[in-house]
Amino acid sequence: MDSTPVQSPPRHHATHDVTNQAPPLAPYDASADRALLEGLRREGAEWAEDGIRRLGLQAGSEEAQEWGEQANRHEPELRTHDRYGNRIDEVEFHPSWHHLMRTAVAEGLAGAPWADDRPGAHVARTAGGLVWGHTEAGHGCPTSMTYAAVPALRAQPELAKVYEPLLTGRAYDPGLRVPTEKPGLLAGMGMTEKQGGSDVRTNTTTATPTGEPGVYTLRGHKWFTSAPMCDVFLVLAQAPGGLSCFLVPRILPDGSRNTFRIQRLKDKLGNRSNASSEPEFERTVAWLVGPEGRGVKTIIEMVNCTRLDCVMSSATLMRKTLVEAGHHARHRSAFGARLFDQPLMRNVLADLALESEAATTLTLRLAGAADRAVRGDAGERSFRRLATAVGKYWVTKRGPAFTAEALECLGGNGYVEESGMPRHYREAPLLSIWEGSGNVNALDVLRALGREQDTTEALFTELALARGADARLDAAVVGLKEQLAETDQVGARRLVEGMALALQASLLVRHAPHAVADAFCATRLGGDWGHAFGTLPAGTDLDTILERAFPGHD
Repeated sequence: MDSTPVQSPPRHHATHDVTNQAPPLAPYDASADRALLEGLRREGAEWAEDGIRRLGLQAGSEEAQEWGEQANRHEPELRTHDRYGNRIDEVEFHPSWHHLMRTAVAEGLAGAPWADDRPGAHVARTAGGLVWGHTEAGHGCPTSMTYAAVPALRAQPELAKVYEPLLTGRAYDPGLRVPTEKPGLLAGMGMTEKQGGSDVRTNTTTATPTGEPGVYTLRGHKWFTSAPMCDVFLVLAQAPGGLSCFLVPRILPDGSRNTFRIQRLKDKLGNRSNASSEPEFERTVAWLVGPEGRGVKTIIEMVNCTRLDCVMSSATLMRKTLVEAGHHARHRSAFGARLFDQPLMRNVLADLALESEAATTLTLRLAGAADRAVRGDAGERSFRRLATAVGKYWVTKRGPAFTAEALECLGGNGYVEESGMPRHYREAPLLSIWEGSGNVNALDVLRALGREQDTTEALFTELALARGADARLDAAVVGLKEQLAETDQVGARRLVEGMALALQASLLVRHAPHAVADAFCATRLGGDWGHAFGTLPAGTDLDTILERAFPGHD
């Protein structure tokens, strides 16, 4: 009999054992961004740093990240009628939406800066948006519109006296009630109509005087009104004296419902957590804001603010997806080494990091200009007028390509919904559409250059602060001056792109480490760059760029 012992079969890993996958990113610190914190201090809001760091930890927490996921998974639902057949026109949101909104309002991301006398209050709000936006983007719409409504409402001081203290408060109260009986309000806007879009002068919604001073009734159909559960809306309509701006409350002072019939919610590509609607007005009570016929001039104050927030949101998406890509690359191995250590992946991540830092730095410079402009600085007002439109055009244009590249860093893992990257990718194109598409903003730049000479001087005064620091930047500025003399509509996009790149480069040359500024100027201005991310030239100091983008990680 054979006495050879029986050998146990070799052990194998169970088929469901998980190896070589990145762990969850959360919890993480969304404020661990050197470009953001340096810009916060530089633009006069260093006093807010502790609060921004605290908010960054909350934004990156498992709980807040889950709020963002749930708010988009459980989309808002329209309820046109109650069970008895009464028209109610309400939108129901998942509790996670309310958690996100409550935090955003409490942290001063809505109207609070207008009631804060500290220099840098508007910068602090923008920095807060740059970190809290790591949760999700949709709820940033009502907070942005509330922020933007305040300067427009000031065109009618008697209305501002009543509503501004409530719009600038930090209490989130989502129920529809008489506005003056609530501790805090949210504001929306109704500008576009189906026949005109950005060409609001073709609006057909009419405003009829009631005989009571300043009170009108509206009749018409708006095409894209987001956050329809806001308490009040600034709306454009044709009054006897021309296109005018009106304040429309959802609930009237006597407690009755104003006519605000929500016909449907838009089925959008992204921004799914935020309800965007088509309201219909029929004898809807409204109060005039500003003079009749000056509606565009009145509401443009609102647009200037919301355009800044589009830049901010694009920069936030860039940073969020860069963090996700870097996290994956540090924990995933291929071909015998971590992705983060692979030369080509390092080039991609470093190139993305340059773009993200340039976007964040420009965003905070624009916020600083806005802050100083509202405090009476005429030069900053002129700079803001032009540079915000330039930044809105370019940074939001870079967002979709950026998020696509960051998604690709995760490979197939980034293409599945669970990763969150598809949600960010769908969000990115919206920001170049809202508050004027690329063509609208490019034409707005031409309009400012042609009608407001101070804006041109302000831009070149800003660029001159970096004169002599980099020959490529100096050459770009000279080229811009030559373009200005001959640019028409056909060349508008090229001109605005050049302005944006020169402005970003000038900020990096002055404020970023040499490795960052040099790589940006070499590629974005010097032409030593391919057409895709990850084509930084040989000799680029990738180590310094990556250490700055991902502090504390090798």
